Amino acid sequence: MNTPWYRCFAPRPEARMRLLCFPHGGGSASAYRDWPALLPGTVEVHAVQYPGHADRIGEPLHTDLHLLADAAADAARPLLGKPFALYGHSLGALVAYETALRLEAAGHRPVRLVVSGMPPPHRVRPGTVHLADDAGLLAELRRLGGLPHEVAAHPDLLAMVLRTARADYALGERYRQRTGARLSAPVTVHRATGDPELTAEEAAQWAGVTDGEVRWQTFPGGHFHLAEEPAPVLLDVLADLVSDTSVGWQG
Repeated sequence: MNTPWYRCFAPRPEARMRLLCFPHGGGSASAYRDWPALLPGTVEVHAVQYPGHADRIGEPLHTDLHLLADAAADAARPLLGKPFALYGHSLGALVAYETALRLEAAGHRPVRLVVSGMPPPHRVRPGTVHLADDAGLLAELRRLGGLPHEVAAHPDLLAMVLRTARADYALGERYRQRTGARLSAPVTVHRATGDPELTAEEAAQWAGVTDGEVRWQTFPGGHFHLAEEPAPVLLDVLADLVSDTSVGWQG
């Protein structure tokens, strides 16, 4: 099932679980294109395509993360006929968290939320990266290792990436958690040892967002470790799904 919001690159009608994946700032659904090949046939991946990104470039970019999560939750409803989990990296971790809150409030509890590379909602750092000129924004993307060489070499493509990245930085830097919000679903927190965006102390504070069980996992690498070495990340995600549901290791 493909919709403007959720892209399924490898449909699996017999899957027992759906994994909803939320991209990093400036990213698109294609960040998760290769994930189905690393997961068993019991798991079907649905990657979020934010408005204004990739093939939705003609649509307005969101300027309020809460409204973005409202829309993502509404669009997810056709996918909730099976057990589901959410995964989000960097900005996607915040969007996944806020989407999970809305789905729980509507009676759809995820089996798990997996967040990566982002402080918890109450510890998100205000910032001004979104106000920087193009050179400053480009320097920030390079610092995090989030700018492929092939993108930097094509001015038109680079301009599109900077446009979406700037808007997404604004989403994160202006975000504020609403009081009283709390999950009941279990949460797993992923952190890379070389990631400047998430300290061990900040990762520990994700325990405050849920009444459910919280687990932490650390990986080698930097902020975009999951793009460089996705297999360890997916093995850990799958271990959670196996323990939370009847999803098996064999596809």
